[in-house]
Amino acid sequence: IDYCGGIERAIKLAYHYVQTKKPGLKIEIETRSIDDVKKVMQVGLVDRIMLDNFEPATIVEALNIIGGRCETEASGGIHLHNIQSYAATGVDYIS
Repeated sequence: IDYCGGIERAIKLAYHYVQTKKPGLKIEIETRSIDDVKKVMQVGLVDRIMLDNFEPATIVEALNIIGGRCETEASGGIHLHNIQSYAATGVDYIS
């Protein structure tokens, strides 16, 4: 994302690559904030959104924005002592 100059450009370049070189390859994008999630949803074209270092309450907020339009994955800071609170958010995957 940083190398490409932002979320929008990264998604569009990845989508173009998939369409021209690797049809069927899924696109996952990492987000670090609710603003990132909103940008991703404006562009679309992704299969999964990684919610990196989000607290469970922020994941719920992000899931409301995403509205089931793509898969979701929580990552960062998740361990045996807090995994149940992350699972309770309704996120599709936890890593």
